[in-house]
Formats: sequence, C-alpha cells, structure tokens
Amino acid sequence: MEYLSLQNIAVAYEKNTILKDFSLNIQEGELISLLGPSGCGKTTTLRLIAGFLEAKDGKFMFKGKDYTKMPVNKRNFGFVFQSYALFPHMTVFDNVAYGLRLRKVDKAEIGKRVLAMLEIVNLKGFEKRFPGELSGGQRQRVAIARALVIEPDLLLFDEPLSNLDANLRVNMRVEIRRIQKQLGITTVYVSHDQEECFSISDKVAIMNKGIIEQLDAPANIYKYPATEFVARFIGFNNFIDIGSMKQDGNVITLEGEGDVRLQVIHRSGHPITDAMKGAIRPDDLIVLAEGELRGFADSSPGGLNGFSDSGADELNSSFENSAGGLSGAAGKAARPIGGLTSEELAAGWNTVPGRIKISTFLGRSYQYVVETALGDFTVNREMEQPFERGTAVKLVLPKEKVVLVRAEA
Repeated sequence: MEYLSLQNIAVAYEKNTILKDFSLNIQEGELISLLGPSGCGKTTTLRLIAGFLEAKDGKFMFKGKDYTKMPVNKRNFGFVFQSYALFPHMTVFDNVAYGLRLRKVDKAEIGKRVLAMLEIVNLKGFEKRFPGELSGGQRQRVAIARALVIEPDLLLFDEPLSNLDANLRVNMRVEIRRIQKQLGITTVYVSHDQEECFSISDKVAIMNKGIIEQLDAPANIYKYPATEFVARFIGFNNFIDIGSMKQDGNVITLEGEGDVRLQVIHRSGHPITDAMKGAIRPDDLIVLAEGELRGFADSSPGGLNGFSDSGADELNSSFENSAGGLSGAAGKAARPIGGLTSEELAAGWNTVPGRIKISTFLGRSYQYVVETALGDFTVNREMEQPFERGTAVKLVLPKEKVVLVRAEA
C-alpha cells in the first residue's frame, strides 16, 4: 500500500483549472521532487498535500486514512518555506522549539529534542543566536530543524534553496539529502531547478499544465525522456520529424526529409506509437567538416579510427590538442563512431549534411547552429579553431544517443 496517494485530484481557481485528474503515489521513505516550469501545478500540489487548499474532486489518502478533508492542524506534516519564515525576535532555540510548544510538549523534552535536531543540521552551539546573525544557509537549516523537530509523518519543501547563492545551493542540497536519508523521512520537494531535483531525489515527477508528464528515477528521465515536453525541458534541443519507421527488436529504422536515414537503439522501454519524434542533445551530436569525415573513414570492418559509441565525448578528447584536425586519434585501433561502421557512414546512415549558421563561444567549447534539410540543429564541440560561418559540415547522430519521444499534440 502506498504511503501517500493522490487519486484523480482536480483543483481550480475560479474557472482556471490548475490540476486535472491528477494522480501521484509515494512510498514510505522516498524523496519525490515535483519539477516543472512556472504554472505547471507543482506548488499547488504541495499546498494541497499540506492542507492549505482543498481539491474540487478526487481523494487524498495518507497511511491508509482519508486526508481529503483533514484540517491542516490535524496533519502532522513539516513544511519548509521558500522564505524560511523564521521569527526574527526569537533565538534559534526558540524558533526550532516553536512547534513543540504549540503541541504542549514537556519543557525537558523540548530541550532534548531541539538540541538533538540542531546537532543533526550541524548548528550545535547556535542556540542563542538570532536569525539576523546567521547566513542564508544557516537560516535554511534552522527552518529544516523546526520542521523536523516535531517528528512529522511527512516533510514538505517549497523551493527552499531559491534564495541562496549558487555554491550554497549545492552545499545545502547535499545537506538536505543527508538529513532525509539519516532520518528516513518521506519527503515531497518542489523546485524549478533540474540539477537540484535530480541530485537529491529518488524519483522526479516532471509536471506540465496540471499533469505529470513523466515520473521516474532521475537517471532514467535524463537518458530516456518519454515525451517531447520532457525532452525539451531537460535539454534535448534537437528534434527530428519522422516520415516512416520500422522496428526490428530494439533497432528502429527512421526516415526523415531529404533522404535522411537513421538507425536508433531503443532502450527506454517506452511504447512506440505513430506519433513519435527523434530527439538528441547538443553534446551528443558529432559535427565534422566534410573532409574530416572522409579522411577519418577506415577500410576495415571496425569503422572509424579512434571513436567509440560514446560519440561526441570521445570526439572532443581526440580534437583537444589539434586545431580542428584528426591527429589526436592516430595510432588507435579502428572502432565505430557513434555506433556506425565506415560502411554505414559511407551509405549515409545517421549523417545529415548542413552548413554552419551561427557560431558561439561557450568557454570550454563552441556551440554551432547547423542549417540542414531537417531544420536547424544545435551542437557543441571542443576545438581550438572554430568552424567559420557557411562551412559545409556533416552531423553524425550516434545510434545510442537518439531517443524516441512521444510528440506533442
């Protein structure tokens, strides 16, 4: 049985529907993040769970009991606010003890539990300080301690790190994950920051317009987005409209415009339908000058010198010490590039001709917009000398890096 279950929930403000037929199941001890753009319904979901608003339709079950109409003061939930919501006139000790005093807990027990919680959040010795004497990260830890000291059945976070600087955010998300694992408390976490959610969560729910587009482990979402929306949201900037598609086991053959033919290794497990698109990240595409691809071909069955299925990552390392040339790969055994043999590349598989439209320096690499018959592609490559605008290039799409996603309606 699920620890927390939202079943066919609907929430609307006047005539504006925020959540529609929304369902979410969470197991005990999990940390689930709700991630999505502004207006997707993630904060509304958190407020619904907390009891700050009621659902128009549907049911909220918690630990086998119906919490749909349960008053907020009857829910033993801890809530960490974006603004911390600390009392500035109270010491750290009194802020953390606030919820226990409302519950009429014995004074000796309050002291014991507050000091124990301050030690867990690494604030031992800060009991007599006031919030104005603390850094942003320390204030956030006080807010977490206050939420945890009541020994809640559920911990809720509403974008808790958004007011912190970048380095402190990284440190605090490690702290939050450590505390959550140490106490084993079931947690729902809301943020618009992908890296933040992916780094601390057991599962992530990607939300869009009041529904969950995909709920899965962070690594699975990152590698195998299920829908075009999820793919765009997590950085798959390049999409391929599919003219025809044929499946042979986990190998999918695609045909697009301009006689482009692609072979894709389908590992996600997502169902294949007629309404699919190909998607690939800029870092996973390989961009080569016309002469580079021809000069790199090897007559052996192995394919192209120096590159494996990892594609762009290994390509970048091979070009590191050369000014756009191929000397970095010399002497290596012949291996496929992007999972393609030289014969497949010569036959035009998974290659798209184009021209450099825009070149942008990113520091470590150059980012190019390449104009092709399939539309514009964005691709990143580390190299000493960038391609000039108008340079004829070939894009290689590694078999393992093209992901099939359900197209948006």
